[in-house]
Amino acid sequence: MLTASIILVLSFAVLVWSADKFVYGASGFAKNLGISPMIIGLTIVAMGSSAPEIMVSANAALAGATDTSVGNAIGSNITNILLVLGITTLIKPVLVSSSTLYRELPILTVFTIVAWWILSDNYLSFVEGIFLIIGFFGFIGFLVYLGKNSQNENDPLITENMEDIPTDLSTPAAIFWVVAGLILLPLSSSYLIDSAVVIAEYFGMSQLVIGLTIIALGTSLPELAASVAGVLKGEDDLAIGNVIGSNIFNILAVLGVGALINPSVIDPAAATRDSYVMIAATITIFFMAMRFNKVRRINRYEGATLLIGFIAYQFLLFS
Repeated sequence: MLTASIILVLSFAVLVWSADKFVYGASGFAKNLGISPMIIGLTIVAMGSSAPEIMVSANAALAGATDTSVGNAIGSNITNILLVLGITTLIKPVLVSSSTLYRELPILTVFTIVAWWILSDNYLSFVEGIFLIIGFFGFIGFLVYLGKNSQNENDPLITENMEDIPTDLSTPAAIFWVVAGLILLPLSSSYLIDSAVVIAEYFGMSQLVIGLTIIALGTSLPELAASVAGVLKGEDDLAIGNVIGSNIFNILAVLGVGALINPSVIDPAAATRDSYVMIAATITIFFMAMRFNKVRRINRYEGATLLIGFIAYQFLLFS
């Protein structure tokens, strides 16, 4: 048990670090190839924080633990909204001013409901996986189209993502970090899944709950770090945009990858309990952020409400 716990912590650390370096190298390499910084920012950089979830989902599905993969996707979305945004807005109220977010928030809400519908029959199928992956690439295309048609709007979310692209990374160095990421990401996520299964069995936790809790919390660390750093630097749109983009990618890519690799029956609680919490959290943040005809700001009281919701959800899982 102690060994498994140590491996779990080390795996999370390597997973988060290697994901960051992979995005660093990939964005630098793309820039050296002459790809538009705007497109890099809206695709590679925007997807970067979801890389741990995608790799964990793939390894869980390969290990036959599709419930863990599903739990990771749902749990990460719940954690991103209730815990990450809760902590972020307690540190500093978040002002929502990006036109990109106004378009992506309704999209996230729709995709969240679609995810519940897919899981409602307690079976994640290969066809549903294809549907989700097609949606994933369609959303990437939408981001690129949106970026190209927003160049003159000085959208802060686009600008802030572009600022994360390295400007002085040589091509050999970029390739090194890409290769390192491609090696360490699957390796660390494999050790993560193995150690999580050992811990789950020790405490009598289901595969779904281990994905909803320990793994979801660990894979949400990049979002927490990015959101807190963003709000401390006054980049409020990046703080919330990071969560919204990650949640969309979790539904489309993380669920999709799990379905493609290992279509299977899933724990009914995913649809009857956890999906409802995910929908409620998403709708809550939608109305907090949009504030029709009012100043669009998520304040500390609302942040405290989100955090209390996260704590209550943990009690629900273990009660």
